[in-house]
Amino acid sequence: MRRRSFLRLGSAALALPALAACQPPTRLRTLGLDIRVLRPGMDFGHALRDRAALPEPTDVRHTEVAILGGGIAGLTAAWRLAREGWHDFLLLSGPEPDGNAASTHFEAGGEILRAPRGAHYLPLPSRESMHVREILADLGFLRGDPAAERPEYDEAALVHAPAERVWFDGAWHEELLPSSAAPAAEVVQHHRFEATIARLRAARGADGRRLFAMPMALSSADPATRALDRHTFAAWLAAEGYTAPSLLTYLDYVCRDDFGAGIDTVSAWIGLHYFAARDGHAANGEDGAVLTWPEGLGRLAAGLRGRLPAGRTLAASALRVRQHAKGVEVLCRDAQGHAFLLRARRAICAMPLHVAARVLPDLDTPGLDPALLPEQAPWLVGNLLLKGFPREQGSVPLAWDNVVHGGRGLGWVVSTHQDLRAARPVHTVFTLYRALADQPAVEARRWLQAADASSLFEAVMTDLDRVYDPVELWRRAVALEITVRGHGMAVPRPGFLSDPGLARLREADGAILFAHSDLSGYSVFEEAAWWGDLAARRILGA
Repeated sequence: MRRRSFLRLGSAALALPALAACQPPTRLRTLGLDIRVLRPGMDFGHALRDRAALPEPTDVRHTEVAILGGGIAGLTAAWRLAREGWHDFLLLSGPEPDGNAASTHFEAGGEILRAPRGAHYLPLPSRESMHVREILADLGFLRGDPAAERPEYDEAALVHAPAERVWFDGAWHEELLPSSAAPAAEVVQHHRFEATIARLRAARGADGRRLFAMPMALSSADPATRALDRHTFAAWLAAEGYTAPSLLTYLDYVCRDDFGAGIDTVSAWIGLHYFAARDGHAANGEDGAVLTWPEGLGRLAAGLRGRLPAGRTLAASALRVRQHAKGVEVLCRDAQGHAFLLRARRAICAMPLHVAARVLPDLDTPGLDPALLPEQAPWLVGNLLLKGFPREQGSVPLAWDNVVHGGRGLGWVVSTHQDLRAARPVHTVFTLYRALADQPAVEARRWLQAADASSLFEAVMTDLDRVYDPVELWRRAVALEITVRGHGMAVPRPGFLSDPGLARLREADGAILFAHSDLSGYSVFEEAAWWGDLAARRILGA
């Protein structure tokens, strides 16, 4: 059963032992391979953490609204202001423009191949996610009325078949939950979980809201449902009698993929929310489909940026923010290293909270206490440029999303999957994901900071090595770009829903407002865009 099924409801084969036996040492496998390692924002963040001396500004600039951060939250805030005719703002893109929606590209064979460095898809937005539908309509990916029950979406963006497959018990199977290959007793539990999700998706609380909605701020305040946040997802599954290894392994993968930690770590509420909240439909696509582009959500980030007036964005980062009687004063440094002061009436702090805590040291709020901030999950993203496609095992073809059941990684997506061609392209990019959830985050970050290219190569290649001939991969590999994200996303542990510090930041409506997916406790486009849109609307309504 594919992950999307939950969202809808309510060459000769090579033996794995042979592959393992012929795997060459890392030093040979990386021989001649162009490996590039990126650590976006690391030096900037560590300088803030270590309280490095701040530069003296040489210039003063003025704007009505300063937007501090160029990820999806900041871009959405700027987009909303511009859309409503408010152009007196300046967006600072920060140390990594586009944040977790950043993308990359390779030049090969006279072509440019784009690929994501982070988020790679967007589920069909539900009616609660009207802000996302508005964005998609403005960028041309949704046609007609954004409020329609089943809008029409750009066919080129709707994921093409085959969408997903899983490596289970030595063979590929369509869909990510291997219901077609798991023991019958386990499949019974698959179907029971499926029925539970269908019921939860349709259920509403006494306040009339859906129990689980996206964005989460529109979810019901139903006490019994919110009580799920007291327990881990694993504890809830055990209490409900879910013991099937195939189901638990799949659910653990889903949580690592979306939240950076497994079922034994994340809140039961968020685990169920993942499946029950997404209820989007398309007039020209099946329920549970997703939207994707070669560069992932970098396409949406670029689209939002392209809607902003000229001169309203600046390649610079905020180093220190101070509030005063007439507004805020921001010490900034641009891409050339020049420091300047930015004075504004209001500021939207659209940066991760662990960064905001360093940039706003004088703001007395528990929401920015470094000791109380949500845990951040470390991640690796690898983009492997290949000349040709490696041989597949069995008859199930390469899909857009490819996952190894029980693998240490999170699988890979194929950047050229959406191409409309008569034949396969000469080159392709496999984007590999891994959340380092198998060790404490502090230890994982320490390892990431010190790891050399060869060690990182082994970490991101772990899933590919189980299903492809490593020698053939080496022969086809042209280049590998590895993006290290020490603080990739907030982890929604039990209690995150009632976190008083986050509640204070969500409600802020003074000279300084906050807008980041961290306010929701987990990192997805819909949540980041929600907080950016809300911050802009608060300013527009002032």
